[in-house]
Amino acid sequence: MGRGRQKAKHTKVARDLKYFSPDTNYGALAKELGTPGAAVDPKLEEDLEKWPEFAGATPVEDDEDDPYIDRYATDQDDEDESRSA
Repeated sequence: MGRGRQKAKHTKVARDLKYFSPDTNYGALAKELGTPGAAVDPKLEEDLEKWPEFAGATPVEDDEDDPYIDRYATDQDDEDESRSA
């Protein structure tokens, strides 16, 4: 007997959640995403200087000493591998 009222309440809550759009705080979002101009944690900045490979920067290394690099690979080889997968 009470199921209809309970279902109506759940439907109302679901509808409210579906169409609810809170005001977006773009300043906080920019700070969270770390866009230029946002304040950077000095400790994080220090760590990124120590380990640039984790900052998305390419490491400045010489590939001559890398025993696992395929020196004879071509772009054609990469395309063939991606097609076969």
